[in-house]
Amino acid sequence: MLCSIRNCIPSVVRRISLFRQNNKRYEINNNSEFVNKVMNGTVPVIVNFHADWCDPCKILTPKLIELIEPMDKLDLAIIDVEENPELVHVFEVKAVPAVIAISNGLIVDKFIGLVNNEMIENLIQKLTHERPIITESNDTKS
Repeated sequence: MLCSIRNCIPSVVRRISLFRQNNKRYEINNNSEFVNKVMNGTVPVIVNFHADWCDPCKILTPKLIELIEPMDKLDLAIIDVEENPELVHVFEVKAVPAVIAISNGLIVDKFIGLVNNEMIENLIQKLTHERPIITESNDTKS
């Protein structure tokens, strides 16, 4: 079916927006995926090194997701330390959770352990130069 440019633009924009939204959070399964999605990505990325057995990781990961989701130009890459020992070695991850902020292929900041929302917000601001949107639910989890 053919359509005029004016009629097609909303559906194209809607598909692009949905595509972008779906790619905000992803798991990294190998080194080449890390290079392609994080180091060569077009938006800053918060890299979350975690493990299934790590209780603080089970608290931090949902916090990161909640604070990052409303951000237009920020992604979250989740890396299982058990499945990616080479990345753990390269980034010298000694404990989990470990979070590294990367922009344009460079490490901007990092932290280790379970931190409060303010520290995560500061990390996000360093990457995006804007404050995350604070909701009542993530404000009370600090």
